[in-house]
Amino acid sequence: MKTVYIYTDGACSGNPGAGGWGVVLKYGSACKELSGASEMTTNNKMELTAVIMGLKALKEPCEVILTTDSKYVVDGIEKGWAKSWQRNGWIKSDKKPALNRELWEELLLLLDTHRVKFVWVKGHAGHPENERCDELAVSAYRALKQG
Repeated sequence: MKTVYIYTDGACSGNPGAGGWGVVLKYGSACKELSGASEMTTNNKMELTAVIMGLKALKEPCEVILTTDSKYVVDGIEKGWAKSWQRNGWIKSDKKPALNRELWEELLLLLDTHRVKFVWVKGHAGHPENERCDELAVSAYRALKQG
């Protein structure tokens, strides 16, 4: 399996509001950037979307080191929350519905294809790829707002 490094970030202008996501993929000396935006969304949706789009960009099963500043995404996977919500019909332990079910379902399917190690980094703390992903995400939603 190839080892690919994926860096992701989501951003929102208002929460909810216009939002964007950014991804940097690195394999060997190759580097690819992806981004997109939604008119009315939340920061958590954009964080999840960035991870999903990064994994969907892979053309074959890979070992992935995925770096994100989203505790929501990292904890949702690493602490087993998403799988627990899925087992419980997308109901959380507080008996409320889990948010972003469709995105979590898509991410869990992708995690069955790839071997992913999640790495959390503090946002806006100078991590070069995380900063680049933030720039991509913000540029994407600003471009959307400008029409």
